[in-house]
Amino acid sequence: MARACFVSDLHLFANRSRGDRHLDAIRRAATEARHCVLGGDIFDFKWSTLPSERDTIDAALHWLHDLCVRVPDCRVEFLLGNHDYHPGLIEKLPGLAADIPNFEWERFYLRRGNAFFLHGDVADRKMTAARLERRRHRFRHRPRSNLHHRAYDLLVHSNVHDMLPRAVYPRRVVARRILSYLRDVGHGPETGVQHVYFGHTHRAVNGYVYGGIRFHNGGAPIGRSRYRILELEIEE
Repeated sequence: MARACFVSDLHLFANRSRGDRHLDAIRRAATEARHCVLGGDIFDFKWSTLPSERDTIDAALHWLHDLCVRVPDCRVEFLLGNHDYHPGLIEKLPGLAADIPNFEWERFYLRRGNAFFLHGDVADRKMTAARLERRRHRFRHRPRSNLHHRAYDLLVHSNVHDMLPRAVYPRRVVARRILSYLRDVGHGPETGVQHVYFGHTHRAVNGYVYGGIRFHNGGAPIGRSRYRILELEIEE
């Protein structure tokens, strides 16, 4: 067994994010782990406040590089989410993996022993692998206007953002949709998966059991939403 940590939904570079406040804790957790899984939406191209998409790509690559070199004994495994599934970033990730020996990346999911990691946007509706890929490619990363940013900031400050996930993402519905996706990609509970770690919903889930699997979500550092880095033991 090896120690691991799971981090998702920091939404770095967006006004709404408090992700930078957790950077020291992420580094400490990764220092003490053999695997650090970044579960998607670590960066937010749609809501980035940086001057251009190129600036956001460069900042994301710098952030990943910096984390990896600070924790050389930990394997940093980056899973893309819908907000950082940007073609410009994806184009650069193979080069980063070639340059940094403890970095790897995956587009959609990662399996380690009895643990399955994914971003979690399959929880939006019943999703197959093909449907998820089409949806990711259609996701619009075009930066928002100042008016959009002000409207979103208002939602966060009014605490609506904290209340919406409870209504939109009931735990049973989320678990059922994720389980359906797992079976579609050949990683259902019959293959030995016992734990699923995911993000996206911005709703903390602590070991919710459905279909013989325990589901875990650390929440998101947005507004007053609950957030924590998940720590676990995985089979190698």
